[in-house]
Amino acid sequence: MTSALTTKRHWSEDLALEYLVSRGLRLVCRNYRTRRGEIDLVMRDMGSLIFVEVRYRSSTAYGRPEETVGLKKQGRLRLAARHFLAHHPECALDPCRFDILAITGHGPDKTSRWIPNAF
Repeated sequence: MTSALTTKRHWSEDLALEYLVSRGLRLVCRNYRTRRGEIDLVMRDMGSLIFVEVRYRSSTAYGRPEETVGLKKQGRLRLAARHFLAHHPECALDPCRFDILAITGHGPDKTSRWIPNAF
């Protein structure tokens, strides 16, 4: 499965994908875009479909990366997920959830936090 449109990826999405795959998730799709929103990663974890938002901040001086996923962003992610499910009926009956993969720092000091069922 490919995304609706191609977009330039940030290195943090590659890191997030590696992180999640190393924990047993399988990639379904990257950068799924609609006019109303984009889903960074669509993954499968056993029988569930996971919509993953990847957030990066170089430091936590002004807050953690996951704190940037407010209600407006959550709404856009939900709309994009509905679009994905409407266009991929083979996934429409699977349980779904929204996770955040928060990355902080750079170089060898990077940290990754996976937040299942973030909203």
